[in-house]
Amino acid sequence: MTNAEIENRIARVNATMAMEGMILTEEEKNIIRGIIRGDISCDEAVKRVIKEFSEV
Repeated sequence: MTNAEIENRIARVNATMAMEGMILTEEEKNIIRGIIRGDISCDEAVKRVIKEFSEV
């Protein structure tokens, strides 16, 4: 997948989230990029989010 395709996919996800009043942060967009590129798994992303909110 090209960078343009990745950014297009993120823009579409962001638009869908925005319809529900939930704008993606740059950090969340970076996580999505990592998943699409195969840098991290979905499971690893979920673990990171759970850990982040567990520490609050």
